[in-house]
Amino acid sequence: MAATVTTDISLPVSTPAASTAYVRASRRRITPQAGHALEILGHAIEYLTDEFVHRGAEVSSRSAEVEAVQLLMALNRQVYYECPEAPTVGERMRSMLGLRAA
Repeated sequence: MAATVTTDISLPVSTPAASTAYVRASRRRITPQAGHALEILGHAIEYLTDEFVHRGAEVSSRSAEVEAVQLLMALNRQVYYECPEAPTVGERMRSMLGLRAA
């Protein structure tokens, strides 16, 4: 059984690609340390949201649980975006062939 929670909370998201008109789907090279941090943060976020939904608590932007989840999610994004982007297959091929990007 799945539970969904809808809120009117808006979160400021600052991502490197958020300001560009064209956003390219990218992969990141995640180090073992960053991967471990992402795993721990993900478990913490999941635990807090599960407990929140299980209790049937009222969703409010002033809720300590919601603020904690928002903080953990911001840290999760920060860790992820600090990992370097992996080049696409096309970028690797152009690099190997010594070609410039169009």
